[in-house]
Order: sequence, then structure tokens, then C-alpha cells
Amino acid sequence: MPQSSPRPRPGPRLQPRLAPHPETRPRPLPAVTQDTLVIADFGPRTRSARRPPGPYRRLFTVPGTRAFTAGNLIARLPMGMFSVSAVIMIAGSRGSYALAGAVTATGLAATAVVAPWTARLVDRYGQARIAVPATALAALGSLALLLCVHHGAPDWTLFAAYAATATTPNTGGMSRARWAHLLDGDEKGDKEALHTANSFEQAADELCFMLGPVLAAFLCGALFPEAGTLVGAVLMMTGVLLFAAQRSTEPPVRPRVEGLHTRGTSPLRAPGMRPLLAVCLATGAVFGSMEVVTIAFADERGHRAAAGAVLALQAAGSCAAGLLYGALRPAGSAERRHPWCLAAMTVLMTFPLLAAALTGSLLVLAGALLVAGMATAPTMITNMTLVQSRTPEGRLNEGMTLAVTGLLGGIACGSAAGGWAAEHVSATAGYGVPVAAAASALLLSLATARRANSRAPH
Repeated sequence: MPQSSPRPRPGPRLQPRLAPHPETRPRPLPAVTQDTLVIADFGPRTRSARRPPGPYRRLFTVPGTRAFTAGNLIARLPMGMFSVSAVIMIAGSRGSYALAGAVTATGLAATAVVAPWTARLVDRYGQARIAVPATALAALGSLALLLCVHHGAPDWTLFAAYAATATTPNTGGMSRARWAHLLDGDEKGDKEALHTANSFEQAADELCFMLGPVLAAFLCGALFPEAGTLVGAVLMMTGVLLFAAQRSTEPPVRPRVEGLHTRGTSPLRAPGMRPLLAVCLATGAVFGSMEVVTIAFADERGHRAAAGAVLALQAAGSCAAGLLYGALRPAGSAERRHPWCLAAMTVLMTFPLLAAALTGSLLVLAGALLVAGMATAPTMITNMTLVQSRTPEGRLNEGMTLAVTGLLGGIACGSAAGGWAAEHVSATAGYGVPVAAAASALLLSLATARRANSRAPH
């Protein structure tokens, strides 16, 4: 008895966008075997569902983002080069680390004063109109420092030349302002994309401050002492020119209100901004103290040359954590996440203290710094997100530059406190300074959150 022919199973469904026209699609070809009817379908098959692109790939599908990011990264890399290059160049020619440190500290203080004014001009007149001449003036200051050192000019000229570099615009802040302009919206996807963009920018900061000192030390050692400053000035000017040329992504300049000197409230007077800047100050103290104490710890054990590589591990941990944090979708608002991020940073900052106190090994300390750095980027990303949300409209560059100024002030204070502890107590005890600074930032955040909750209507 012949067997009944089984009903042919339908092939996989075709997606509408891939399905050919009915007239051109090959028809199924019937064939008969000994006891079975076979229908062969030579039509095109749909490809397996592709994996959806990741958040960073989707981020850079926005037109113009790759171009301005490339220019910004070139301009941002020298930020980690200039101080190291200046120290090597001045100490090598004048034989005084004290003079080199005083010159770089003067430049840092001048930047803290001038940078908010530069950012205010950027908000008022546009990024391209202000950033290019401001960068040119800063590059001339770097070249003047190079010539003064090379030709043996008096010491006071070094301070004057390096102070001129304070006009360097906050390229990271300008890049974040472009992302905020391009991703402006109240939809969930816009907020998630902005979170990813802020995470990328923080990871880029960590990468530049990790690679910059290494590149500067290599150039100054392999070529000549002035090579780091010279290459840094060329990279900074080239990057800003490329960045400013991308006019399609530049945030528009909002018209000024007649009769007023500013467009809206100053960022310093915005609700909740001052506590955030205080947190930036305490967070900067974590970075500054950790750097000085680690150099002192490595020097105590006869491995001062390895201090740069050990500190680079901390930046590497922060960079990796920042990229991972940007790929995730953290629950809750930034206000609720902020204290938790600071609490995690406080806990992880105890790891280097424990590693130094219990083992005294530079290798173990390097691993502890790698882990400790993983809390840095998420904290900074959340902090910058809050700064963006609380900055008045049209003043975003100024608001974020104020946050960077707070960080710079904290770095200076932390360096002084960490250096005092390492010199008068011990390098191991000096690791208590970043723990105390992180705990101070946490207490400030908790006090601010409690005050906001008490003022909220019930």
C-alpha cells in the first residue's frame, strides 16, 4: 500500500523588506521520488536575525559625531602631556624640581581662574569663534615656555609663559555640549544615548590622561627635552581646528536678552550647583593625593620609574569601568545613583591603603589601584550628568568648566595634603588622604540629598 505523501513544511518566513517581487521570485519545483513528493524551493532565504548594534555603535551613527570626536580626541590628548613635559624640561635644564613644580602649579591656578571666563565666551559667541583663538594663545604660551627654557631666560619668564596657557578651552566640555545638543529630547532613548555619550567622554578623559604622560616621557627621553611640549602644542592646535571645522554639530548660540548682561541665571546660582561643585572639589582631592602618594610609595621602594605605569593602571580601570557603565542602563535617576557611586568609590579607595599597609608590595598595590579606579568613572559620569541637568540653558560650557575647575582645585589641594602626609608620616599613611577625600564627597552628597528631600512637598 503506497504511503501518503507528507505535507511539505513551509520554509522560513521572509521579511517584507527582503522579499522579492512576486513576478521575479523563482517558483517551487515539484519532484517525485519512489514514494514521496518533494517540492524544492529555490527562492532566497532570509538571513538569521542580526544582533542589534551596541549602544556605542548606535551613538556614532548620528551624522557628524565621528568627525568632531576625532578632532576632540586629538586636542584632548596633550592635556595629559603638558605638565609632565614641563617638569622634565624645566628640571632637566635648571636642575630644580621645586621650580618645575611651582611653574606647573602656577599654570594650574591660572587655568582655574581663566577657564570659566573662556567657557562663558564660548557659550556667548560659539565654539569655533572662541576656541580657535583661545587655543592659539595657549599654544603660543607653550612655545614661549619652550624658548625661555632653551635659551636660559630668567625664572620669572617661565611663570609668565606657562600662565598664558590658561586660555586653553575645555575641549571635553565642548564635546559634551555637542552631545547634549544632538541628543536633546525627553524620550527614554535620548536620555539613554546621552548617558552613553557622557560615559564615552569620561572614558576618553581617562584614556588621554593615561596615555598623555607616557607619550610625553617617551618624547622627552627619546628625542630632546622640549619634544613633549612641542608635539603637545601641535596636536592641541590641530585637534581644535579639526573640531571647530565641524560646524553642523556645533550648538547654536542663543540670542541675548536685551537689557541683560547674561542669558539666564549664572551656573553658580543655579539650584543644587554649589553642592555639586563642592563634591567635585573633594573628588579632585582623591585624584591629586593618589598620584603624589603613589609616586612617594614607589620611590621609597626604589622603583620611582614604575610609578607612571602603576598610576596608568588606575586610569585603565576607570576607563574600562566607564565604557561598561555607558553600555548599561542604570536604574533610577542620577540624583539617586550619585551617593551610591560615591559610596562605592569610598570603599574601593581603601584597597590601596590596605595593600600598602599589609603587604608593602608595589605589585599588589598596582592591582589594588586597578580595582580602585573602577569606581572613578561611574562617579564622574553621574556627577557630570547632574551638572548638565542643573546648568541653565545656554550656559552648558560654563557649567561643565566650573565642574572641571572644581576638580583642578581639588587636585591641587589633594596633592598638597598627600605630599605632606607622605613626607611627615609615611607614604603608606598617605593613602588615607584619598579615603578621607572620598568620604567627604559622600557626606556632602548625602547632606545635599537630605536637604532636597526635606524641602520637597509631601
